[in-house]
Amino acid sequence: MKIAITASGNGWEEQVDERFGRARGFFVIDTDAGTTSYIDNDANADVAHGAGTSAASAVINAGVEIVISGDVGPKAARVLEAGGVKIMTGVKDISIREAYDAYESGELKEIH
Repeated sequence: MKIAITASGNGWEEQVDERFGRARGFFVIDTDAGTTSYIDNDANADVAHGAGTSAASAVINAGVEIVISGDVGPKAARVLEAGGVKIMTGVKDISIREAYDAYESGELKEIH
């Protein structure tokens, strides 16, 4: 399974970016392969409209099944849900590792 966490940079100790569409990027954990990768989202950082839906498409195209973020807007949420991606929220002021641990221990809430 692939899990994407909105990130301020590429690494386990980087901070979670609380925004989805305008996040610096997505730290992707492939739990089956035991690997990580990074999806750069800088192209969406300054666009006037459509950042969330563009970011959602990038995550879906990468085969992500779960997104962890502080907040996901309604348009992006609709695109993610249509693509079969679960959305977990409730992370703030923590590292990527802490967000992943919170997910693993069931502390995050799924939005619909």
